[in-house]
Amino acid sequence: MEVGKETILLHDTSIMSGNRGDDIIMNAVKTELGNLFPYCYFINIPTHDYPSTEAKLFFEKVSLSFVGGTNLLSGNMDIYNQWKLVPEYINPYHEVVLMGVGWWQYQKDINTYTAELLRKVLSKKIFHSVRDEYTKKKLNSIGIMNVINTGCPTLWRVKNPIRMAGHSENVIFTLTDYSKRPEQDKIMIDILRRKYKNLYFWIQGTRDYSYLRELCLDQMNDIHIIPPTLQAYDDFLNSHQSIDYVGTRLHAGIRAMQYGISSLIVSIDNRAREMGRDLNLPIIKRDEIDRLEEILQPQVCEKILTLPTDQIESWCKQFSETEYL
Repeated sequence: MEVGKETILLHDTSIMSGNRGDDIIMNAVKTELGNLFPYCYFINIPTHDYPSTEAKLFFEKVSLSFVGGTNLLSGNMDIYNQWKLVPEYINPYHEVVLMGVGWWQYQKDINTYTAELLRKVLSKKIFHSVRDEYTKKKLNSIGIMNVINTGCPTLWRVKNPIRMAGHSENVIFTLTDYSKRPEQDKIMIDILRRKYKNLYFWIQGTRDYSYLRELCLDQMNDIHIIPPTLQAYDDFLNSHQSIDYVGTRLHAGIRAMQYGISSLIVSIDNRAREMGRDLNLPIIKRDEIDRLEEILQPQVCEKILTLPTDQIESWCKQFSETEYL
């Protein structure tokens, strides 16, 4: 297939993903890139699979290549590689630009394999966008200095102030299938049952519903299930403004905030913790779940997101230069 100079390659983290949070992230990424490049043609390829022969040909022809969102980077990509990069594919990957990308977990030093891989793959002339200061520092530690902490693109259009959960009669909640803490998660559900009149559950991950059944096998009748599609979740949020969000899924909470829904994210790993620290997200650590009932008080509590607007503007402005198209 022939491509023109105005064609952009997008490494899509939502393709072949078992997490609808990737759909939420890529929705924001595509929206922002569409505004930056309104007349460009985007070709999407998966990050969760190795590129085909045809996909590799695109790398050599496009003028820009973005990888969108998620905790895609790790310090040992020879072992844990959500982004399917291997040395023999390095040449076609030149000049890839990060957009709202985060780090997988808190980790020690980046190993030599990963450092060399990222230095070869990532653009040296275009500034990268990462979603927290921790990720920026990790990249800086291996000499990648052209990095801006913009926060996650899913938050760029959230309107201030945001409201903390605690004053509605109904709640939609989430669980995380790959990070099970049955004792603490049961406490969360029990508190939500005491606090709210109606409980709704959105299935964000492939095994979230199975995990809910493990926790509530004898008492599922009072929980209404929202199907595992972003459209179903959006339709629900759009039609239920008098509702709170509480749960361990970070981007389900951010999506609720996009709709103006009062929210509280239960932090289970570095992602919510780092974004919470940088951006003033409404979070509670899962280890402090016993405090949930005292936090969910009837008064409306507002928070101001501390979005890095100057950094976001700076990252976007660099593409106004015609040399990138």
